[in-house]
Amino acid sequence: MYSVLAGTTNHPDSINPYQGLFNYRSLRALAQSGPSVDAVAPRPFAPPVGPYSSYSSISSVEDWGSYSVHHPRIWYLIPKRAFYSVAGVSYANRIPEYVSKTFDRPDVIHACHLYPDGYGLLPYARANDVPLFVVCHGSRLNSMGDHPPGVEPRVRETLDAATGVLCVSDALAEKASRCTDASKVETVPIGADPANFPVDQRERLREELDIDLDATVVLFVGQFYERKGIGEITDLLPDLNLDDTVFVFVGQGGSMEEELRVALTESDFSARHIYTGITTLALRRWFALADLYFLPSHSEGRPTAIYEAMASKTAVLGTEVGGVPEQVVDGETGRLIPPKDVGAIESALQELTADREVLWEMGKAGCRRLREKNWTWADHAERIKEVHRAAIE
Repeated sequence: MYSVLAGTTNHPDSINPYQGLFNYRSLRALAQSGPSVDAVAPRPFAPPVGPYSSYSSISSVEDWGSYSVHHPRIWYLIPKRAFYSVAGVSYANRIPEYVSKTFDRPDVIHACHLYPDGYGLLPYARANDVPLFVVCHGSRLNSMGDHPPGVEPRVRETLDAATGVLCVSDALAEKASRCTDASKVETVPIGADPANFPVDQRERLREELDIDLDATVVLFVGQFYERKGIGEITDLLPDLNLDDTVFVFVGQGGSMEEELRVALTESDFSARHIYTGITTLALRRWFALADLYFLPSHSEGRPTAIYEAMASKTAVLGTEVGGVPEQVVDGETGRLIPPKDVGAIESALQELTADREVLWEMGKAGCRRLREKNWTWADHAERIKEVHRAAIE
């Protein structure tokens, strides 16, 4: 086999155990499939007081079972919009030296994000002649022309210097191909594993959570921000009339959380099902008991949560953005609507919640599609190994 050094600022840690879980699952699947994996997940220098002082308690090395994660420190200033370029420069100035002192030369560098991970590890890759692969999930490519000051030139430099550019969707691969040599751009989907979702326990889970067995459960999973469609949701909820429907909102917080709570309070729906910081196990239970997953985003790559909905046999109501149409077959595994269209959201919800049997058939079709397309973590690891090996063998 071969050795991999991964860079992943967005990775779970002891302070934020649920951030970047998709990166953890990707690296775990890769490590379990044979390659030797080590990871660096830089963390900010922590101030002595304030909301970020807890970062001082993060261990320098954390054991994640299949691999270890190192947490060297970089300068990461806020607000991010103004100082995001500083984080990338600090990463590139500090982390390559740490890598040189800490690890043997790897066969491959795998940056879990184009920026700052790819840019930050680029000096080490150049100095040691190591192939550099960068993963594009959406935010950097979807924001071309609107990055914080100083970021876009570094993104473009990284794209041009990378050995391979791994995009989670065909839509992102097309964008990447317009920015760099198209021959090195690959689509490498992530996924989900159906065995992890207890769909056979739907009735018991509903009873445990005091949700009527005959209710239609509409689940939102994502951050409570405008770009996830929370603005349209808050505009819609107070006037929405749906029989026997329960809305559940799961997220890691966000600037519109309070607006969402107010909108639910002013609606006919219960405001008790808004959850932040729940465990992975709890989230899988919500997917397992839901009838419809609802994500009215303004932009996306290929959302992890849609794969999880498919794995849990849950129908999807999504928007025609990014790679979502590559996941959802309109009318077969769910419905697709235009982004930022409150009327379309309302019509789709009225139609879909009116017939749970149709939702169940859509959910089952989504799970079949997931399996047929090999959108699982094991398949994801095999695709990564294929592109890695092409560069080193």
